[in-house]
Amino acid sequence: MDMQTLYLIVPLAPLAGAIIAGLFGKWVGRAGAHLAAIAGVTVSLIASVLVFQDVLAGHTFNGTVYTWMVLGDLRFEVGFLIDALTAMMMLVVTFVSLMVHIYTIGYMHDDPGYQRFFSYISLFTFSMLMLVMSNNFLQLFFGWEAVGLVSYLLIGFWYTKETAVYANLKAFLVNRVGDFGFILGIGLVLAHFGSLDYATVFARAPSLASETVTLWPDTPWMLMTVIGILLFIGAMGKSAQFPLHVWLPDSMEGPTPISALIHAATMVTAGIFMVARMSPLYELSDVALSFIMVIGAITALFMGFLGIVQNDIKRVIAYSTLSQLGYMTVALGASAYSVAVFHLMTHAFFKALLFLAAGSVIIAMHHNQDIRYMGGLKKYMPITWVTSLIGSLALIGTPFLSGFYSKETIIEATRLSNLPVADFAYWAVLIGVFVTAFYSFRMYFMVFHGKERFHQGHAHGNEPDTQHAGHHGGTPHETPWVVTGPLLALALPSLAIGYMTIGPMLYGDFFGNAIYVADRHPVMNELNQHFHGALAMGLHAVMTLPFWLAAAGVGLSAFFYLKRPDIPAAIAQRFKFLYRMLLNKYWFDELYGWLFAKGARALGGGLWRRGDQNLIDGFFVNGAAHLVERFSRLVKTFQSGYIYHYAFAMLIGVFALVTWFARLN
Repeated sequence: MDMQTLYLIVPLAPLAGAIIAGLFGKWVGRAGAHLAAIAGVTVSLIASVLVFQDVLAGHTFNGTVYTWMVLGDLRFEVGFLIDALTAMMMLVVTFVSLMVHIYTIGYMHDDPGYQRFFSYISLFTFSMLMLVMSNNFLQLFFGWEAVGLVSYLLIGFWYTKETAVYANLKAFLVNRVGDFGFILGIGLVLAHFGSLDYATVFARAPSLASETVTLWPDTPWMLMTVIGILLFIGAMGKSAQFPLHVWLPDSMEGPTPISALIHAATMVTAGIFMVARMSPLYELSDVALSFIMVIGAITALFMGFLGIVQNDIKRVIAYSTLSQLGYMTVALGASAYSVAVFHLMTHAFFKALLFLAAGSVIIAMHHNQDIRYMGGLKKYMPITWVTSLIGSLALIGTPFLSGFYSKETIIEATRLSNLPVADFAYWAVLIGVFVTAFYSFRMYFMVFHGKERFHQGHAHGNEPDTQHAGHHGGTPHETPWVVTGPLLALALPSLAIGYMTIGPMLYGDFFGNAIYVADRHPVMNELNQHFHGALAMGLHAVMTLPFWLAAAGVGLSAFFYLKRPDIPAAIAQRFKFLYRMLLNKYWFDELYGWLFAKGARALGGGLWRRGDQNLIDGFFVNGAAHLVERFSRLVKTFQSGYIYHYAFAMLIGVFALVTWFARLN
């Protein structure tokens, strides 16, 4: 089998699984649906491993698979770009997706939409693979919109629930805002470069570095700045960056497996990958990089604060995703693209682990998601407990775990950046370390340690209890192997992948030409000078400020929620406004609801009443009819039927014409 066939197999195998599970689900049954979907993703993973090995051997590919349309000199193609960046993303997407597929067998066991769910998640995997493998903007946009569509279907999977319908509509609309900027950016690329092919655009970019465009009179903008910002607006929607972040917490209305897939390996990472892929364009505009860094810093810090007050186990993890995406975005702004992608990879494993562990807890708690009604689950669920601990430690950046290497490097890269906004970003990500450690272990302690509270009542979450109907109030127990197996499989890379890969990925030649960094952004070179191996970096961590901030966050969380739970309650009572502000997510939902949703409805209502009913129907349509009617009535008065009336009118007419001609002469 040649390599080009193997490239095709990677995205098409999940697509085949999606078609079998979706269109033929009734005939193949539940077992047939999950076998087809899992087989498709497994084949894709094996093919991705082979492609990865081929790339490591020094082989790359950039070519057309299918020509869709030719318009003059412009070609619209489906093509693949296979390099180190693509190969790494393929491995992450397919591995995490496979774990989610296996996990789904246990989690969605009794759900009536079983086959449909497997079809959706396989289709999600196909869409993300088409996105990361693309070699042109057209295919990128196809994958970009496809992951948005499938996320809409998955978030609203339980379509009989009003909250789920609201959440998927919210996700869809917010992403359309970002995608509008994205397609404008692609349009500018096409207009000025005359091509949608990455290689052509990147090759021509330096020659257009000084090109300007006029967005409004007498105000020229650098072309690369405008393109960079517009493309990044698309990433702000997909990767849930401030102020287009509001959809991501509500995506928890979907089943837990898809929460893991969206947050770990698909959709939200698409924006980060896109900016890294577009590094030759972004390196030509410091303004665009500064904009990216500021947005990332705001997201990393202020979205982290919201995790402190959440009581829904999935929403706590969702806000940690928002915060970590902010870290990745800050790294992109610092021109540390490889560091951002490195954190994307490490984050994918421990975030999928945390979500799937949360799902295991939800199953054991009969689909109760409120952490205030948990506690003491350590002795009942040992596998879930230890894997959750590993995921939490990786998330907060514990030395030698995967999250440490990527997170620590992002903080250092931000400190070394020469952009004017780097100081603000540095303090934002630094404070974010403490915040992340605090809310992560708040959740961990309230779920697995302390007093058992699951007999005190059941504050149910947003997922229907399909598996345990009629069995509320029982003692929790460990979940089946189809649930715990993926947890153990994800725990291993969460422990070691950072230690194993930091050297070649960040300071070696792993990415090669896939990522470009200009000489005037020396962050990676300076980081290389201070790097003396993964072991030395881990040992040196105890002397750094981030380590002690993380330790302080864990310690304070343990004191508050294990020893003195009365103190957080007192603080919430003392600072009511601040607590209410965090609980209401800075009132962004209300603001957008009032300004955009109600505003759009008011505008539409005004245009309907005054524009459609009054102006078009009232004035033009009905007005024209009334005018004709009145004119006909006037004319009708002259139609008496008497000859002498018509003769008199003719005489008057002749007299008027003679008079007019006489005056002319």
